[in-house]
Amino acid sequence: MNPPQHFLTPIQTYLSEVENRMRQLDDHHHQELGNALEHLLSSGGKRIRPAVALLTGRMYGGDIQRLVSLSSAIELLHTATLVHDDLIDGSLLRRGIATLNAKWSPAATVLTGDFIFAQAARWAAETESVYLMKQFSMTLATIVNGEINQLFSTHRYSSREEYYTRIYAKTASLFELAASAAAHLSEMPAETVEAMRKFGYDLGMAFQIVDDILDFTGAQETIGKPVASDLRQGLITLPFICYMEKNPEDDEVQAVLLGEKPNIDKLVNDIRNSGAVSDAFQIARSYIDDANRILDNQPECQERDALKELSEYVVMRHI
Repeated sequence: MNPPQHFLTPIQTYLSEVENRMRQLDDHHHQELGNALEHLLSSGGKRIRPAVALLTGRMYGGDIQRLVSLSSAIELLHTATLVHDDLIDGSLLRRGIATLNAKWSPAATVLTGDFIFAQAARWAAETESVYLMKQFSMTLATIVNGEINQLFSTHRYSSREEYYTRIYAKTASLFELAASAAAHLSEMPAETVEAMRKFGYDLGMAFQIVDDILDFTGAQETIGKPVASDLRQGLITLPFICYMEKNPEDDEVQAVLLGEKPNIDKLVNDIRNSGAVSDAFQIARSYIDDANRILDNQPECQERDALKELSEYVVMRHI
């Protein structure tokens, strides 16, 4: 069971504003776009990225309306990437709910993702910050480039360095944007913005590592997809890498690396019963420890305490 999310308490009202803002559409959109957006936003997302932005901004006394616009932009950007990811991966379920591409044609799914990207840019522009618009576009480019690298790679990502590069593009880049942009919009000095960028990076890296751990350790009904779904699709993540480093001659490991079909159930059990999951968790824990050390140097307030609680939530979701 996940630990309670008390870290949302200081920003609960603002999160409700973010939810409303994300659903605001003009009068000229097709009805199905509105239905699709509502379906996507109602599917149980954690809203961790908006929470990071709101708590960071309020820790520094930032203008709440600009922070709400920033948070809406970031969560919509995240939502749009999920739409395209599910289509690319052929995923029919996310969080146990049918994906958009399970119901719509590829063309309609792509266009809906594009529409949500446009909505995200709209709310980013509402902050009236050129800095944010530049960072927003750079983050989007990082995410897309990461996906392209994965699609066109001629070998499997089998080293820690390659894995870290991939999850930075996929996940940590958005956490970086949430924390650093909130600090910038709150008119903090460059060194503080950089410190919070590093906080977001550490938090995002830990977040994705724990997600990848849950892919091995979680029950299908809990994670909303088959256990070890990434490995079943040939995608190598940190628990596998930690196992591979200690068992390089394992027949199932070699099958994965050669692009052959391993005995997935055996390999998953071997990974679960080895120290690989614990090793991966310790790496996630080290990222959170670094993130908390950064927070120790920020203003003492309930928002800072909430960010620390959020950090612990990120790394303890496996319990």
